[in-house]
Amino acid sequence: MDSAIVGVIGGSGLYHMPSLANAREVRVDTPFGQTSGPLRVGQIDGTPVAFLARHGERHGLLPSEVPYRANIYAMKSLGVRYLLSLSAVGSLREGLRPLDMVLPDQFVDFTRQRSNSFFGRGAVAHVSMAEPVCPAVCGALARGFAATEGDGNTRLHRGGTYVCIDGPQFSTRAESNWYRSLGADVIGMTNLPEARLAREAQIAYGTLAMVTDYDCWHAREAAVTAGEAIANLRRNAERAQQVAIAAIRILGDERPASSAHTALASALVTQPDDMPPAVQNELAVLLRG
Repeated sequence: MDSAIVGVIGGSGLYHMPSLANAREVRVDTPFGQTSGPLRVGQIDGTPVAFLARHGERHGLLPSEVPYRANIYAMKSLGVRYLLSLSAVGSLREGLRPLDMVLPDQFVDFTRQRSNSFFGRGAVAHVSMAEPVCPAVCGALARGFAATEGDGNTRLHRGGTYVCIDGPQFSTRAESNWYRSLGADVIGMTNLPEARLAREAQIAYGTLAMVTDYDCWHAREAAVTAGEAIANLRRNAERAQQVAIAAIRILGDERPASSAHTALASALVTQPDDMPPAVQNELAVLLRG
């Protein structure tokens, strides 16, 4: 089986990672169905990396159609311990401008249509999501941003709350202003249940969120369109790839410890020996640290 230490999930407009050396296509069978597409496994400066396009290489999956459980299970099966999520978001704050990047450290979940746990069917676990991202992974992304050169138009903001909605429609203006009133900073459609599942899989997770628009709350800016969002994302795509590469080098060299790596140590209510054999077999990949 091919292996990887760092996983990268590319969102809208980020369907390939050309910098992967010795890249090969890997398909992973999972108990939770097929992944969004084949994973590409290779190396960045000797660090094994697995890349997956979240929406498929031809962007054929709506946010609620993404097979989140299969994607995270496949990453864990390949040995991934650190997962970088590259995601497009709308800004809910004046100071978060289109083309800026954000490292969210909190999430609010307004999704309703998605399977958000690997557990059930006779196996119970309650992982802590108080701190939903890994500080070491976010720190590596921040250091990666600082180590790369941009055109001066992109700023990095550390911290913030990401509100996740089902989509595929963008928000109404009333919704957008309500999310602002809740204290949310950016809005997207994909990082949940992804972050929850990564924690259950004991993978350290962090998001590099790329601001493409002001959603629809801003009185002086036009409401977001898909074309505008994708155009801005493409402008930032090369920088995002550079940041990811720099972060991969840091994680590969330092292999930082993360509380996510032992998330199930105090979360399992049903012990493995008490799980139905079929479920125990399905979850064996996730139970290893």
